[in-house]
Amino acid sequence: MEASLAVPYPETDNWFLSLHLRCPKDLAGNCDQAKAQLAVVAFLTPCFEDCGTYGQCSLMRHYGYLYAGCNCKAGWGGWSCTDGSKAQSLGAQTLATLILTLSNLFFLPAIAVALYRYYLVEASVYTFTMFFSTVGPGSTFCRPSGPPGVVVLCIMDYDTVQYCDFLGSVASFWVTILCMARIKNLLKYVLCVVGTLFIALSLHLDRRGVWNMMGPCLVAVIIMTVTWASRCVRRRHCYPPSWKRWAFFLLPGIALAVVAVVVYAFMETTENYYYTHSLWHILVAISLVFLLPPGDKQQQESWAWSRKLFCRYQICKNDREELYTVT
Repeated sequence: MEASLAVPYPETDNWFLSLHLRCPKDLAGNCDQAKAQLAVVAFLTPCFEDCGTYGQCSLMRHYGYLYAGCNCKAGWGGWSCTDGSKAQSLGAQTLATLILTLSNLFFLPAIAVALYRYYLVEASVYTFTMFFSTVGPGSTFCRPSGPPGVVVLCIMDYDTVQYCDFLGSVASFWVTILCMARIKNLLKYVLCVVGTLFIALSLHLDRRGVWNMMGPCLVAVIIMTVTWASRCVRRRHCYPPSWKRWAFFLLPGIALAVVAVVVYAFMETTENYYYTHSLWHILVAISLVFLLPPGDKQQQESWAWSRKLFCRYQICKNDREELYTVT
């Protein structure tokens, strides 16, 4: 006879095992002669039953504590992902996949506007965000197959792609606000690199934290406010000077960005991740189109071909005429 008992996350303490011996039927009336052999085996395992079919055993960190646990898929729960009371059907997974994937297409206008205005760094960050938001689990590159929660063809690890998705989204706000500040290119590029490094550090600690999004945005807004205020003082009028720029671009873009931050920081949960994160993608992408400043003419001219092409035939003809004259 064998029996087992699983204790999830046992506390550090003294554990006692109590047994009660029952007299078998064939020894009725002579139970003093009953004997029993007992072997106790205790062992630790990272995850109970290897998280079953609908989960993955993962090593996680929370405020300095390192522990192992089951990362359940598609609404499955429990210690070993065996509780299917909230499991998603295959149709619900497919719908969430389409919503999350198609929402990334809203980054294409932002990329096109950035390239048209020669903001190549900003366009690169937007492309990075769109790519890692598309190839991650829950997208068309990681399709559900078979029973709900069984996922195949994931070209990258879920945690890695999700981290890059969050990093690109926050970095998009960072580089866009720095671009709006209209600071010198050298200083802007240094701030872009340094700020992205700090964003990567903060997201590694807690990618869904409120201040991981608000912190970089506030720092960038302070830099932009200081530069705009200095221009207002020097020029003695509001900056940007055009009221149309404020009414049709800046105010709508700021409103969309604020709503996006609220959705990201306060509304996104594990249960509604597919829908709220899709809305987050759409709001971020549309706000970038409104917030990107007009292109700088000097910057556009710097990318143009400065040297004029000469006609080779004209050069050869002049050389021959000159040699003939000397002769």
